[in-house]
Amino acid sequence: MVTVKEVSTRRERREFLDFPLRMYKNNPCFVPPLYMDEKKIFSKNYVYNDTCEAVYFNAYDADGKMVGRISGIIQRASNSKNGEKRCRFTRFDSVDNQEVADALFAAVEKWALEKGMDTVVGPLGFSDLEREGLLIEGFDELSTFEEQYNAPYYQTLIENLGYQKEVDWTESKIYAPDDYDGELDKLSEFVLRRYKLHVGKAKNANEFLRKYADGLFEILDKSYEHLYGTVPFSEGMKKLMVDNFKMVISPKYCAAVVDENEKVVLLGICIPSLSKAVQKSSGHLTPGALLRILRAMRKPEILDLCLVGVDPEYLNRGVSTVVSAGLMRMLREDGIRYAETNLNLEDNYAIQNLWKRFREVKHKRRRAYVKKLV
Repeated sequence: MVTVKEVSTRRERREFLDFPLRMYKNNPCFVPPLYMDEKKIFSKNYVYNDTCEAVYFNAYDADGKMVGRISGIIQRASNSKNGEKRCRFTRFDSVDNQEVADALFAAVEKWALEKGMDTVVGPLGFSDLEREGLLIEGFDELSTFEEQYNAPYYQTLIENLGYQKEVDWTESKIYAPDDYDGELDKLSEFVLRRYKLHVGKAKNANEFLRKYADGLFEILDKSYEHLYGTVPFSEGMKKLMVDNFKMVISPKYCAAVVDENEKVVLLGICIPSLSKAVQKSSGHLTPGALLRILRAMRKPEILDLCLVGVDPEYLNRGVSTVVSAGLMRMLREDGIRYAETNLNLEDNYAIQNLWKRFREVKHKRRRAYVKKLV
């Protein structure tokens, strides 16, 4: 017998947060989120509380042992933007037992109906800044710090409940080609001259964000507006992103392309991979974890591609070659093995085509599911 409880006590909140850490403790591919960040979902001042309503459930077996968890989210900004009545599911983790999955999803679906929703989709978080998509290929690959790992049987558990594919994302490893001829650098220089653009300069992360953060958010809102699962940036979301980026970005691995008036028209951000740095501490910022993060920042072997945004005015003018040329230079540096793209929608041909000049290995696939309730 499975019992599902809505999370309400301090102990239940801790169980909710700790469950995936215990489940995947010895899995070499699982990368936990920062524990201090995950704890914020239960805060009264959580940044998404002004646009979202959320519920959390734990599942227990007959002996009182926790066997699963799930969260439901009503993203009002997304529903308003798209004219929908959708509930998102996220943070689903379960033992390999259909009864547990049935009970957890039944709880979320009941809550969604009570709130007037007619559809459940996911895994999707509060925004596309969160981990999203169910891993359906690439179970033997190390997760990036930005994305969640799950066991292969999750797909069966979810599809047995009537959930169907809505979209897929692919993830790739990007390598510099062995026979690079310098063509990208020439194209990049030509585009910059033609449109009177230049690459912005910054001495450190703080200066980069001070000069270009506002332009970044403006571009992301424009260029991501029609992409699946995205919502406009609120002031709270902007502050959260800037605070997080201050810890992990370096101008060495970022590019802001600006016009004659210093207006940002393109921006690309990479960060050194933090996957190995946070694994051993289960996402806790222990002294050892902080030391590993600093080492990863100073001498990275893998780069994670976080964001690429282009002002729609420049979308068909070839400015993306500037990002490609910058990435090519990074990949040809000593010590850099490859870059991880993170999530690219399979039908986002602009971003998929960006990698054609590189040696690309598609190694993961993620899926968002949908189920109509009424």
